[in-house]
Amino acid sequence: MSVMDDAQILWDYHQLHHEPRNTDIAIGLGSHDIGVAEHAAELWHEGRFPLIVFTGANAPTTVDVFPRGEAVHYAERAQELGVPADTILTETRATNTGENFTFTRDLLDGLGIHPGSATIISRPYQQRRAYATARQVWPELDVVCSARAQSLRDYVASIGDVGHVLNMLVGDTQRVWVYADKGFAIGQQVDARTREAFERLVAQNYTSRLIQ
Repeated sequence: MSVMDDAQILWDYHQLHHEPRNTDIAIGLGSHDIGVAEHAAELWHEGRFPLIVFTGANAPTTVDVFPRGEAVHYAERAQELGVPADTILTETRATNTGENFTFTRDLLDGLGIHPGSATIISRPYQQRRAYATARQVWPELDVVCSARAQSLRDYVASIGDVGHVLNMLVGDTQRVWVYADKGFAIGQQVDARTREAFERLVAQNYTSRLIQ
């Protein structure tokens, strides 16, 4: 089995295929992928939610791309795509997925906004972990996950760095069980096929995003 075959197995595992529905807010999770902001804008124009919160400071993988912070650059991109500034909030402190939700809830509480439902918008292979984290950190929030629909190969082409994508895929997969064990996220089943593909990619040295 090729490296890309194994990557496809991990990619498929992280797709949740939630049916889109209208929610009180959207939460756009910061990352290296500006497609999150673009997808949020698409859904806003469809009328899926009235308010978007972009959340994210910086990480080693994003500081060069988004020097003023992930949330700030996401908000600017959404505005370029026609989303009004007064329908966007930015949370600029979060440096991990748990903080994305915790700090977003704190921000909204401070503004007297108490959503009952949210569309979580993330890069495609972050969906499963984002869902598991939200259920742990903000259990009363009714969430649906969404990401731009695209193939793994198209995603790699859009990012322009196959090694980076594969390393991130491997890292996100490991975090499904590691973060559940640490209490950061709810537990999820990992089938044998996914686990074996993960182990083969680790053996191929796609390890830069692993938690040691």
